[in-house]
Amino acid sequence: MLRAHKFALWVMTGVFAVTTAIFNAYIFLMSLWNYKQKKQWSPCDTIIVALSVANMAHQLVCYFWMTMEELDRECLIAQGPYTTMLLIIFSLKFTIMWDTGFLTFYYSTKLVSTPNHCYTQIQATILKHVTLVVFLIPLCGLGTCMPMLVLFHTYNGNNTSLSKDCGILMPDTRPGQIYEIIHLLLADVLPGVLMMKCCISISVHLAIHLHHMKASTNGAHCPMLGTQMRVIKMALSLVVIFIVFMVVDLYVNYQITVNHENIITLTLLSLSIYTTVSAIVLIYGKRTLWKTLIHDFNVCLNEYQCLACLKVPEQKAKPITAAKVKK
Repeated sequence: MLRAHKFALWVMTGVFAVTTAIFNAYIFLMSLWNYKQKKQWSPCDTIIVALSVANMAHQLVCYFWMTMEELDRECLIAQGPYTTMLLIIFSLKFTIMWDTGFLTFYYSTKLVSTPNHCYTQIQATILKHVTLVVFLIPLCGLGTCMPMLVLFHTYNGNNTSLSKDCGILMPDTRPGQIYEIIHLLLADVLPGVLMMKCCISISVHLAIHLHHMKASTNGAHCPMLGTQMRVIKMALSLVVIFIVFMVVDLYVNYQITVNHENIITLTLLSLSIYTTVSAIVLIYGKRTLWKTLIHDFNVCLNEYQCLACLKVPEQKAKPITAAKVKK
């Protein structure tokens, strides 16, 4: 990759690194603030906070690695720090993917009821140990990335200063390529399959609910969809964003494994975009966070009259009255 291209990707990643840090820090701090005020902490909050922490940690290490790689054009820094940071980056990426899948799984269990008793018991067991699962995911991520230290080798590109790459690990052997495929299956494909399954379940639930609402003419059916629609939109949006990122990531890893092209910065940029957009979607899914964010944004714009046109209209929540079933 040309030096100019790498510099452009470094600048763009820096922009999204800032937005990722802002939105995920907002989620983290507001979740703690709400717990302090209401003394309530749900499994959903545990997963979202773990995901926001993983997003911020990944972005910090990722951009520090890209900055070192951009400044160290003559590869004067030893390979050890580069390798350690790459290991952390890949393990945090594994954590982000599975935390997102786990969050989608959680919402699907709350929105969709299944007649399969055995599957319901498995769901209940997993959700009963949410905190343990959240701690196990990064440990599994670190464990699955450890073989990179043995199977991947340093790749510095050409010997010319224009195209020399520092701190790059390449799967340039047959065992390394096999491991790369297995790692992609564990880190990208499996959480993607889980999210697709949850997406289908939620979509079917939505279709059935809309059908029942349409078929109901006597008002006896309580339209609970209004309180669920925001969560449904959030869950489905997370799945769509994840699929787009997964396609880009699989393409990049194919180019790295088969054609030995050093375009790892492209997947780092795409993950930065993913963590920013997913954080916005998570904020939208939590009504209180979304309303507070819009209010704070408008308050900041009040200080600058020239930016008043950028204000976002604030909608006041309407009181929701559940329809009573008359016997």
